Amino acid sequence: MAADRVRMKDGPPAGSREARALDVTWDDPPGLLGWFCAINHKTIAKRFIVTTLGFFAAGGLIAAVMRMQLSRPENTLVGPDMYNQLFTMHGTTMMFLFAVPVMQAVAIYLVPLMVGSRTVAFPRMNAFAYWIFLFGGLMLYAAFFVNSGPDAGWFAYVPLAGPDYSPGKRVDFWAQMITFTELSGLIEAIVIIATVFKMRAPGMTLNRMPLLVWSNLVTSFMVLFAMPAVMLASTALILDRLVGTHFYNPAEGGDPLLWQHLFWFFGHPEVYLIFIPGLGFLSSVIPTFSRRPIYGYTAMVLSLVATGFLAFGLWVHHMFATNLPELGKAFFTAMSMLIAIPSALQIFCWIATMWTGRLNLKTPMLFVLAFFFILVLGGLTGLMLGAVPLDLQVHDTYFVVAHLHYVLIGGAVFPLFGAFYYWYPKIKGRMMGEALGKASFWLMFIGFNAAFFPMHWLGLHGMPRRVYTYQAGMGWDGMNLLSTLGAFTFAAGVFLSLVNAVASARRGAVAGADPWGAGTLEWSIASPPPPCNFHAIPTVHGRDPLWQPAPGGAPARVSGLAVNVREVLVTSVIDALPDHRMTSPNPSPWPFLTALATTVLFIGSIFTPWAVVWAAIPATIATILWFWPKHKDNSEDLALEKAP
Repeated sequence: MAADRVRMKDGPPAGSREARALDVTWDDPPGLLGWFCAINHKTIAKRFIVTTLGFFAAGGLIAAVMRMQLSRPENTLVGPDMYNQLFTMHGTTMMFLFAVPVMQAVAIYLVPLMVGSRTVAFPRMNAFAYWIFLFGGLMLYAAFFVNSGPDAGWFAYVPLAGPDYSPGKRVDFWAQMITFTELSGLIEAIVIIATVFKMRAPGMTLNRMPLLVWSNLVTSFMVLFAMPAVMLASTALILDRLVGTHFYNPAEGGDPLLWQHLFWFFGHPEVYLIFIPGLGFLSSVIPTFSRRPIYGYTAMVLSLVATGFLAFGLWVHHMFATNLPELGKAFFTAMSMLIAIPSALQIFCWIATMWTGRLNLKTPMLFVLAFFFILVLGGLTGLMLGAVPLDLQVHDTYFVVAHLHYVLIGGAVFPLFGAFYYWYPKIKGRMMGEALGKASFWLMFIGFNAAFFPMHWLGLHGMPRRVYTYQAGMGWDGMNLLSTLGAFTFAAGVFLSLVNAVASARRGAVAGADPWGAGTLEWSIASPPPPCNFHAIPTVHGRDPLWQPAPGGAPARVSGLAVNVREVLVTSVIDALPDHRMTSPNPSPWPFLTALATTVLFIGSIFTPWAVVWAAIPATIATILWFWPKHKDNSEDLALEKAP
C-alpha cells in the first residue's frame, strides 16, 4: 500500500468518537473464546509476565527446600534422588522458564509503546510463542510432580544424561522442555526485531531509539544465534536416548565434549540475554530519577553491541577443567577479561548521569543502586574465574554458585524489580506503595547478601556444589545456616513486593499518564494504555520525546490511518520515514490450537518417534487454517486500497 493517505497532524483527543472506535477495533474479543483468541501485545505480555513470575515462585520454593536441607549437617529432609531433581528443577526453572522469558515478556509490552507503534509485528505469532512456553513449562512440572523430574542438572552433561546413566523419561522431559522454551524465545526475538526495525514512529531514527529498545534489539539478535545451538544439542541428546544415535557416545565415534561446546555456546551468551535487558532497564530508570538525559548515548549503544558480540567468545570459560589445549584456554581467559570493558563503560556513563543530575531516591532507583554494588562484586569474581589456575581450584564448589547468583540476581532480578516498580503505574494505572517498596528492597538486599556472600567462603573452604548433605565437623555448619536465613529473608522481600502489587492494584494512588516525569513515548499516553496504544501515531524529534517536544510548527502526530480496521504504519529501517500502510491480523484461535497440536507432537515424541509423524498432521492442518485467507480480511484490504 502507498503511504499517501498518512498525514502529519494532531490526532483525535482521548474520549472522542474516533478514539472510542479505535479502542473497539484494537481490543481483544470478550468472553472465554475471546480469551483464547487474544493477540494484543499487552495482553500476551501480561500473561507472559504472570506466568514467568509463577515459575519464579516455584523455583524459589524449590530453592527454599534445598536451603533447609543444607542448613545443618546430615539432614534428612530430602533424600539424594529428590535433591537431584530439586537442584535440576531449580536451575532449569530459573534459567529457561524465568530469566530469559521474563525479559522478553517485558520487552513485548514496552517496545511497541516506546517506539510509537500500535502493535507488534506478527501478533498472532507472539500469542503462539506464549502458548508454547506455557505448555512446555507445565509439561516439565507435571513430570516433576509424578517423580519424573529431570535429575541430571540444568546443564544435563553427558554421559550422565545419556541413555546408559539416566534410564527412564526424566531427561527426555527436560530435553523436550528445551525445545518448547527455545522455540518460544526464537519467535519472540523475531517479533521484537521486526517491530523495532519496521514499526517505529516517524522521526525515531536509530540514533534516537531509547536504550531499552537498543538493549532488546541486541538481545534478540543474540537469541537468533545462541538458542539454535542448545536446541541442536537437546535434539541430538533425545535422539541418542530414543532412537539410538551416537552423537555423544565415544564408543561409536561420538564425543561427550560436543555437548559441552554446544550447550555453553548458548549457555554463556544466555547470561547476557538476561543481563543486557537489565542494562536497558537501568538506562530508562536512571535518567528519569536523575532528571537529565543519559550521558554518553553513543558510547552506551556501542557498548551494548560490543557486549553482544563478545558474549559469543566466552563459552570455554565453563570448560577449563576439561582436556582442552592450554593455548585455547588462554584465549578464552583474555576474552573473559575483555568483555568487562563495555560493561564498565556503561557503569561510568550511568555514574556520570547521576553525578550531574538531581537524584530522587524512589524505590525503582534503590533497586538500580543495588545493581551497582551486587554486579560489581559478581563481575570481580567472574574475572577471578576467568583465570584458569583459580578456576581449577574452585571448580564445582560453592564459590561458583555464589558468583552465578551475584551476576544473575544482581544483573537481572534487582533491575527487573526496579523496572516493575517503575512501569507498574503504566500497566495498572496506579502507584505502588513507596513504604512497602522500600521495605521490600531492604529485605531483598540484606537477604541476598546474607544468602550468597557466605557461599564464597564455603567454596574457598572446599564445599562442593550439588551435594545433598555434608558431615558434621567440616566447618561449614554456620555459613550454611546463615545462607539459609538469608535466603528466607530475600524470599520475604519478594513476597512483600507481591503484596504491594496486589494491594496497589485496588488501593494505590491514581498514577496519571506520566507520574515520574519521564521522557520516553510510553509516558505520553493514558495509564493503563488504550487497546490501540496511540490514538494517533506520534512523531519524534529527539531522544527523549517528552523532554524534547516538536519545534514550533512541526507536526506532533500522524493521522490518516483507518479507524475501523487494524491498520499500522510501516517505516524505513534507519531513518523511520513513512514507507507504507498495512493491516495487522485480527484475533484468532488458531495460534492456541496450533500450539496445542505442536505440544501433542513434542510430548508424544518422548514416548514414541512415530508421534512426530502422526502428530505432525493436526499441527500442519492447524497451521494451514491459521494462514488461510479470511473473507473479512480480504474485504478490509480491498476497502483500504480503494480509500482516497
